[in-house]
Amino acid sequence: MKRLGLEREIVERTTYDRAVARFRESLAAYRNAGKDGHPYAAMTRARLGRLLLQQRAEGKRLWPLYWSNSCCSHPRRGESIEIAAARRLQDELHTTAELEFVYKFRYQARFGELGSEHELCHVLLGRLEDEPRANATEIAALRRVTAAELDREFRDRSEAFTPWFRMEWQRLKDEFATTLARYTNPV
Repeated sequence: MKRLGLEREIVERTTYDRAVARFRESLAAYRNAGKDGHPYAAMTRARLGRLLLQQRAEGKRLWPLYWSNSCCSHPRRGESIEIAAARRLQDELHTTAELEFVYKFRYQARFGELGSEHELCHVLLGRLEDEPRANATEIAALRRVTAAELDREFRDRSEAFTPWFRMEWQRLKDEFATTLARYTNPV
């Protein structure tokens, strides 16, 4: 299987207690129990309150062909979360969005024998400014769903989604419902 995208970049790593930056090759960071990562996940509203989901590319080392939030990655050395998110929206979806930081959370998940992630994930919400076009190296497919449709899918087939997206969505609904509503209610 061909290794793509993130695995060729240097990834910023942090400890749980304080943001002490260390830099490692990202492929090594996902082996064994994973290392503390500092990624972000952007969920964007495509139009009429529908959320844009991506299916991860088949060549992804962890969670290939799983459905996830619109865009996610890690900042490069010296890059802020906001700049990294804008860069990856352009790289993955060929579009831009004004993003709003909502919260951050820690998760750890293992993907069989291939590796795991142990990360502090920043969650951002935004509205796409242009029609997205998927970068096939990163994304197998795109689709739009309403919040109600996404809830049903999580209930009926949660195994089709990345672990961070499942955690992210539940907390958005439970603790940040007012903020989420600004992006999921049709205009």
